[in-house]
Amino acid sequence: MTRSDEYLLDNRQEEAGERFDAFTALFDPTTFRHLEALGIGPGLRCWEVGAGGTSVVSWLAEKVGPTGKVVATDIDVSRVAVVARPPVEVRVHDVGAEEPPGEGFDLVHARLVLVHVRDRERALRSMVSALRPGGRLLVEDADAALQPLPCPDEYGPEQEHANRLRHGFRKLLADRGVDLSYGRKLPRLLREAGLRDVQADARFPLASPACTALESATVRQIRGQLVAAGLATDEDIDRHLSNVASGTMDLATAPMISAWGRKE
Repeated sequence: MTRSDEYLLDNRQEEAGERFDAFTALFDPTTFRHLEALGIGPGLRCWEVGAGGTSVVSWLAEKVGPTGKVVATDIDVSRVAVVARPPVEVRVHDVGAEEPPGEGFDLVHARLVLVHVRDRERALRSMVSALRPGGRLLVEDADAALQPLPCPDEYGPEQEHANRLRHGFRKLLADRGVDLSYGRKLPRLLREAGLRDVQADARFPLASPACTALESATVRQIRGQLVAAGLATDEDIDRHLSNVASGTMDLATAPMISAWGRKE
């Protein structure tokens, strides 16, 4: 990902663990389904880009077994370091600024990473270059512009308030170079990068307990930035967090687009 001092949602903050748990519940089944379809198995060499948390890395390690290898990289490896034992190798690495941590990978995967990288084009080239001929790339990223609302069913004042706050969050992201419509571009970008057999699908979580947990953790994590930028007041945020805690709001996340292809 981009350097941690530019990243709005710092992995070192207390709420980051809650966000990783929510992402695990929301998106791991989709990620694992795609990885299974791409042929993950014993002995393969994998690069997990922007690993952040441990769930995908641990799953990959179990699948490749002792004869395989999983290289897990991120700009902040504080949360993934706990699984740094064979077949997992953990490295501090900036995919948008540094050369790949190896070559000849059978599989390269990144989830909710490239949207935050300033030099996304270089990052994608790096990931493709690290693949062996016939290797597979799976990139999964959000498209906040495709569905920007935490409450698509805006039927009351609580929902309207939530949607106004999300506008402030999106502004903070855009100011840091996040491409809010990146997800929809992935199939084209993978083809332009030379991959074959490119396909894609989307996951759009709605009205899940994990959506509620993610909304609460995210708003608490960016609270200071929203207030400092004049995008919300502490009273606005307290009101929204109270509404979220009531359990009566049908909250959504941005759709996650999964795109995959094969290197010739």
